[in-house]
Amino acid sequence: MIAPVERELSVSVVSDPLKKTMTLNLTVREMAVLEELAAKKDLSKTATMRLALRLLQAVDAKVQMGQKLYVEDERTKDKSELVLL
Repeated sequence: MIAPVERELSVSVVSDPLKKTMTLNLTVREMAVLEELAAKKDLSKTATMRLALRLLQAVDAKVQMGQKLYVEDERTKDKSELVLL
């Protein structure tokens, strides 16, 4: 079995004291997902990661308040609960 290769996403910001720079190590598969989502949403990879953070923060806040998150199939009306680990 071949171990997944990690690629780095380096985020750098120039002259904004309110922002920090970080390096994110992703597997090839994770980077492909990030690139696909960024292209689909017409966003940069950085903007896509920021969006993912905001989404996780919003979902986590609801879960902390005792609420649950569901997705519903529009056609069948079947509902599935999304669970945060």
